[in-house]
Amino acid sequence: MSPSVSTVAHRPSGVISGVASAMRDGGVIARRNLAVVRRTPGALVTGVAQPILFVLILAFVFGGTLGGSEYREFLIGGILAQTLTFNSSFTAVYLAKDLHHGIIDRFRALPMSRVGVVLGRTWSDLATSVVSLLVILACGLAIGWRVGTDPLQVVGTVGLLLFFAFAVSWIGAVIALTARSVEVAQSLGLLWLFPVCFVSGAFVSPASLPGPLQGIAEWNPVTAVATAARQGFGNEAPAGFQAAAGWPAENAPLYAALCCVAIIAVFAPLAVAQYRRVGR
Repeated sequence: MSPSVSTVAHRPSGVISGVASAMRDGGVIARRNLAVVRRTPGALVTGVAQPILFVLILAFVFGGTLGGSEYREFLIGGILAQTLTFNSSFTAVYLAKDLHHGIIDRFRALPMSRVGVVLGRTWSDLATSVVSLLVILACGLAIGWRVGTDPLQVVGTVGLLLFFAFAVSWIGAVIALTARSVEVAQSLGLLWLFPVCFVSGAFVSPASLPGPLQGIAEWNPVTAVATAARQGFGNEAPAGFQAAAGWPAENAPLYAALCCVAIIAVFAPLAVAQYRRVGR
């Protein structure tokens, strides 16, 4: 075999090379973003304080009328789903800041993968989600929440929760690259979160919601993630809660994983396309 043929045979295809470049550049950007967080640890205050406040308010202010200690067991899965969804606003705000301060312009001037720039932002924001998750679990243990399943199920549930956090961060990336302003990105990043999180089964049973809201809540990805977390940690609903029915409730982990894949499949290409459009 001639050297030229051998070189061609061992040369990686364009797709493989592009994926490798995106992963490598994404890792560089993620390390840069984490270095910024280490130098300004105050950026994590919201990610730490917000879940604590939600746990305390919902567990002790509203929890007494919703089932007391039983509701606290039910609550933690919903708080996890809600907080990880809210963390997508960090992606929106910090990516908008990089755009506003000209950091993205510098990245575009370098021979870097366009996918890698946005991918690095979503990877680094997983650090905030990990911190939030650990804080919520610690708060849950403090108020009486306990795990009733084996370690393998717990690890799988934590993996699903972080997969969901990674998926919704792409929504924040699209918002940031569309808004192009930190203030607008912050407003839009929060605007969609409240109906998505509260018209769901995160804090109540979807079966208790009226009319069409019940169907929306049953198929809401936040409901699926909250239900999957409760099943993975072995937490039951309080006595008197109407049990949710239907395929999403009966197959919550599978449906949650499918929702994560669908969110990434839709919003990752949109984020990359918007990144290129901003460059032009």
